[in-house]
Amino acid sequence: MAIERVAVTGGNGKIGEAILAELGEHGYDTINLSRGKRTETVSDRFQSIDLLDAGAVYGSLAQTNADAVVHMGTIPGPTDHPGFETYESTVQSSYHVLEAATNLGLESVVLPSSINAMGAAYQEAPTEVRYLPVDEDHPLTPRDPYAVAKHAMEVTADGFARTPEGPTISSLRYPWVATDEELRETFVETDRSLEGLADAWHHTTRDVLFSYLHIDDAASIARLAVEASFDGHERFWAVAADTTAAADSETLVERYYPNASLNAPLESHQSLISTEKARRVLGWKPDRSWRSG
Repeated sequence: MAIERVAVTGGNGKIGEAILAELGEHGYDTINLSRGKRTETVSDRFQSIDLLDAGAVYGSLAQTNADAVVHMGTIPGPTDHPGFETYESTVQSSYHVLEAATNLGLESVVLPSSINAMGAAYQEAPTEVRYLPVDEDHPLTPRDPYAVAKHAMEVTADGFARTPEGPTISSLRYPWVATDEELRETFVETDRSLEGLADAWHHTTRDVLFSYLHIDDAASIARLAVEASFDGHERFWAVAADTTAAADSETLVERYYPNASLNAPLESHQSLISTEKARRVLGWKPDRSWRSG
């Protein structure tokens, strides 16, 4: 069945709104399912919803007659909420979305995973990096509530993927997703040399493998995941093609990951995370870089 109507939970958020716009530009009818009042103007329809209410999730997807759902309506980090709320927001809401989508016969579900599934950024222990470039098979060692929740969400998706005739399920492992203005302020207008990185924002340095993503590329991979037709559940890294550092990638490896094995050569400022699977399965490649100014 062709996908014509796509629901986006959390469409009031930065990435959710960008995904709604991307879908609309490619001819899809869109529904924003978000808590509170509508704050965007790009969706075709809006419904206020509590994503922790299983009945509300089922009812909204059924009533709007969605063919697919992109689930972005989760707490974006653990710093402003107790750990149990962060975990519940990610795992329980994703379960409700997956259960409803499976029972209603939706074609596709896209989930918001994160580089934090590896650990990364919010935990005291350094992210464990065993080999580079990191791919979807790299071991995960999450410790903090946000990271553990993202990992648990992916495992939950594995379970639903074993359901006969279930939807295509994609987990997108996003890093920090930024607008043009945010990229200018964070990278172009700051010192990204090895010396400057010592004072750089933690979410753009060693423990996130110097990864980031432009918001337009974040939206395009979500659309392509909606359109994908593979069976079961697949994880995809969704990061920019380059790093956040001025130094070349080989220098970063020598300085920050001396014990990691190098499975393939890294050229120039090439990302330390591979997006080969997303290119091969989804036909996606990141097009935008902070280095363009």
